[in-house]
Amino acid sequence: MMSDPEGGKIRIDKWLWYARFFKTRSLASKACQGGHIVLNGTTVSKASVAVGPGDRLQFFQGPHIRIVEIVAVGIRRGPAPEAQALYADHSPPRIKKADANADIRTAEVAVRETGSGRPTKAERRALDRLRGDGGPD
Repeated sequence: MMSDPEGGKIRIDKWLWYARFFKTRSLASKACQGGHIVLNGTTVSKASVAVGPGDRLQFFQGPHIRIVEIVAVGIRRGPAPEAQALYADHSPPRIKKADANADIRTAEVAVRETGSGRPTKAERRALDRLRGDGGPD
């Protein structure tokens, strides 16, 4: 694990990129500026905010929330094992797609056969009535 010799601080966008949470530094910067990153309970609005060991970050990575504690400040964007040594992951366990979609599968849904093409105007209106959408009728 490579870390800053003084164990000091680093820009949050750089750290997120070093730790491989974002593919590019500009994506990490945009996430910070968009208010999608929470640092120690406070929303971050600038990519230049300094972070160091002991700080906690919360952010969404896809549909999953990530809660990480910074363990070390890196000096480069190295391989994945090196990046994983920069943080301690406190994220809740991920829900499998099958479990998340279980309630959707049990609901009654109007189904069209695959490859049947687009519905005609009459079929679309029938589907709207079935779903309860009033539609433009």
